[in-house]
Amino acid sequence: MAGTIASRVPAPEVTSHFASFGAKSVSYKPHDVIYYQGDPADRIFEVGRGTVMLFKLLPDGRRQVVEVLRAGDIFGMPAGEEQDCTAETLTDACVHTLDLHQIEVSPDIQRQLTKCLITQMQHLHEHAVLLGRKSATERVASFLMHLVPDRGGNNCMGPVEDGLPDSRQVKLDMTRQEIADYLGLTIETVSRVISDMKRRGLITLERNDEIRLNRVCAVCQLTGKH
Repeated sequence: MAGTIASRVPAPEVTSHFASFGAKSVSYKPHDVIYYQGDPADRIFEVGRGTVMLFKLLPDGRRQVVEVLRAGDIFGMPAGEEQDCTAETLTDACVHTLDLHQIEVSPDIQRQLTKCLITQMQHLHEHAVLLGRKSATERVASFLMHLVPDRGGNNCMGPVEDGLPDSRQVKLDMTRQEIADYLGLTIETVSRVISDMKRRGLITLERNDEIRLNRVCAVCQLTGKH
């Protein structure tokens, strides 16, 4: 398997949106499958801790990573009677589940789901723009900036203090192949862009599972937002 490169440090377990509704909790190890594409869509899932990847297998055997989910995110919403993606953990994870019939009869659960899904729809909208319009460098830079959640947004204030190093180190969860599948690129293209950023001094690969953004603002300038 290709060397590891990227995902945000796994978030600690958050207060479950499902907890007060009697949700069941299940613990998983990295790369455990929660459900497969084609399994019955009879439950809704919430990430309590860790990182979960949703992906689809295309008819020609290629894989498209649809979404990367973190603590508080909801998944498994049925579009039919079967799951249309496979859900796999990227890290140690805890997942909360509710049976579909519980949701169908509870307006309180439905209201909570609506609040969570509105936020996730915005993230999916941004990912659609990334896949449809951005260059390879812009896609990889956007992915890296996503690992620094308090920087790069509309209200970003830049470095904390002028004159101090504007760097950030992140722990990585995804392999280069998984990143390529998420960004709609080949693994060779992802590696080329990463190598170019390293050559320019923008990033440093400190270990197989860690990367340092040496100049956060400079990486942000490559995302295509500016």
